[in-house]
Amino acid sequence: MGISLFMEVIMQQTQTINILSVEDQKLMRIGIKSLFEDYPEMQIIAEARDGKEAIEKAKLIKPEIILMDIGLPDMSGIEATKKILEYNNNIKVIMLTSHISEQEVTDSLTAGASAYVLKDIVTEVLMMIIKTVKQGAMWLDPHVVPFIREKNCGIIPSRQLSRAVFKERHSNLTQREYEVLKLVVDGQSNSQIAKTLTISEHTAKAHVCNIIQKLVVDDRTQAAVKALKEGLV
Repeated sequence: MGISLFMEVIMQQTQTINILSVEDQKLMRIGIKSLFEDYPEMQIIAEARDGKEAIEKAKLIKPEIILMDIGLPDMSGIEATKKILEYNNNIKVIMLTSHISEQEVTDSLTAGASAYVLKDIVTEVLMMIIKTVKQGAMWLDPHVVPFIREKNCGIIPSRQLSRAVFKERHSNLTQREYEVLKLVVDGQSNSQIAKTLTISEHTAKAHVCNIIQKLVVDDRTQAAVKALKEGLV
């Protein structure tokens, strides 16, 4: 590897993820910004208090990631997301909200949001989501996955694979793992899966871990999203 190529790889590995935080409450903005103090690979480079300011700053600074609240004073974060992505669809928007209505989840994803995250999320998980979304992944809070499964009206494009094609492409999934996958998509926890299938919680957890490995995803939510996208369930 040449020196110039080597340096380029090093720069890509150490490049900071630039983030725009959109939140109307000052204390929340301070709190969100403080979360990144221990994560130097990510940085909030600007903040916005409403939708109009978010659109202006998104055009000006071109952040890689936007943490977008839904309940903004002038326009909803959903409308702001739509306008921002119409201008620049390379930006990834993460809805960071306390709202969990089915309509808002549906509208957020239709507007082009890459993730729907509730504000009580663990900091480490939020940082993981930011990194995976930057790479093109999609992430949904487990509480909202059932909404999408019940009303998947083109929000997550489904390829509607036949069972024959499913078996061909995912023959490494056992029948039991397929049953567990369907329950994961329904938003069931390991303990709920265990009760549904009359197995131990330890066995349920092992099945979920195997599914995550075999579908080549990072967590159970990404497994559910992949299952919906490919029409596996």
